[in-house]
Amino acid sequence: MSAPAQTHCSSRLTITGQMRPEYSDILTPEAVQLVTELVERFAPQRDELLGQRAARQARIDGGELPDFLPETAHIRQANWTIRGIPSDLQDRRVEITGPVDRKMIINALNANVKVFMADFEDSLAPAWDKVMEGQLNLRDAVNGTIDFTSPEGKRYQLKANPAVLICRVRGLHLPEKHVTYDGKPIPGGLLDFALYFLHNHKALLAKGSGPYFYLPKLQSHLEGRWWSEVFAWTEDRFNLARGTIKATVLIETLPAVFEMDELLYQMKDHIVALNCGRWDYIFSYIKTLKNHPDRVLPDRQSVTMDKPFLSAYSRLLIKTCHKRGAMAMGGMAAFIPTKDPSVNEEVFAKVRADKEREARNGHDGTWVAHPGLADTAMTVFNSAIPAGSTNQLHVLREDDAPITAADLLAPCEGERTEAGMRTNIRIALQYIEAWIGGNGCVPIYNLMEDAATAEISRTSIWQWIRHGKTLANGQPVTKALFRQMLSEEQEVVKKELGDARWQSGRFSEAAALMEEITCADTLVDFLTLPGYERL
Repeated sequence: MSAPAQTHCSSRLTITGQMRPEYSDILTPEAVQLVTELVERFAPQRDELLGQRAARQARIDGGELPDFLPETAHIRQANWTIRGIPSDLQDRRVEITGPVDRKMIINALNANVKVFMADFEDSLAPAWDKVMEGQLNLRDAVNGTIDFTSPEGKRYQLKANPAVLICRVRGLHLPEKHVTYDGKPIPGGLLDFALYFLHNHKALLAKGSGPYFYLPKLQSHLEGRWWSEVFAWTEDRFNLARGTIKATVLIETLPAVFEMDELLYQMKDHIVALNCGRWDYIFSYIKTLKNHPDRVLPDRQSVTMDKPFLSAYSRLLIKTCHKRGAMAMGGMAAFIPTKDPSVNEEVFAKVRADKEREARNGHDGTWVAHPGLADTAMTVFNSAIPAGSTNQLHVLREDDAPITAADLLAPCEGERTEAGMRTNIRIALQYIEAWIGGNGCVPIYNLMEDAATAEISRTSIWQWIRHGKTLANGQPVTKALFRQMLSEEQEVVKKELGDARWQSGRFSEAAALMEEITCADTLVDFLTLPGYERL
């Protein structure tokens, strides 16, 4: 039985999500108090930071281009390093990522990887039950008591020496509508942080680890400073040494790549690494430069890490991190192995080539989305990292030519094709349908898709329409062409999935949402925001 939908927890904080009996283990009085205090102290500044994002974007929409900040040149030029990296985070040669459902957590922690990033963000559709169950699952994982039995009777349990656990919280833009403060939804990331920290920090520290977090979608060093202030306040409140809480920041927005030194500096007590969040970075390139007709990207499939603007991003991240004593993590391999050996051979060759490029550049580790890719990635980084070492912090790239703003903003060569546009539509349609149905991590065409790839798919088409671009076959990309293709590709997806799956799903609703945001005159910042209203 669930409790009544509305629970008043204080005079100003209200929980409106259904309270199943087991949720009382997570939403304890102490937890509610911590969430309340964090929201009181830090939500107003978060709102100001979102306002600063909008103001900066308005300047870029008006013709300005992102650049390194002249007012922080002294930070980039000075000699300083971060506080340090805990011993269990010094070897991160392969990390796996995925949502916080029970079976996934067990399989990920048991995989041949060093770290599992448990995700409340891009691979989770944050329905209330998913968020609460995710916190329960992580508590059990930390305590070593997590298990799962499938409907077929197969039992899953943790092996000895599982991977190190890191929790990715929601981005600053995402609200938690089931918890309000003075009637306003609270920042989802503050809820995720508070609950994971409170229920797990003692057990993590007792076994020689700690409360470790991944921070997504930061756009400025001021946003990094905000998180560091959240961490420092929490450490003080719980009488913990400064720097007990550690974070890895994803560099997955175009504005943030110009402020990596500053992010490391503002967060130096708490930060241990930056990560090349490549898919979101491509999405951010499109979104940030949406009004610039000379920066329109080609088909998503041709925007690979060997393209000049992405290669510059990877190399600058490594050089910046290693100069400051921080680790530099590579990007995601999203392929899913199949039962066809010939297909797998091609998949593994692509993954190997991608990881070899990252290792050659000097990354300390990389990401995979499926346990079946872990061995391939591990072999590459085992070969690259010297015997007796755990990372590539020694690779300083001191002989590199300076990477300029022009390098990071360089237009990308490649075609816009009808096949690419149709593929974008099918991927985005299927992903949005899954997301509004509560599933944020979806296998589509042998790739593990999360919100970032769906974002690329729909924003590419929006930008092509916005600037009147033409496909390789001569067709102008218009709203009418998009609507025609959307109608046709719905039939393709229906045939691929079968009538039963189509009828039981929410594809018409997903198509309507996709049409709404793709044909809007103003680009919608994140599809997850209108999606969340339907979740």
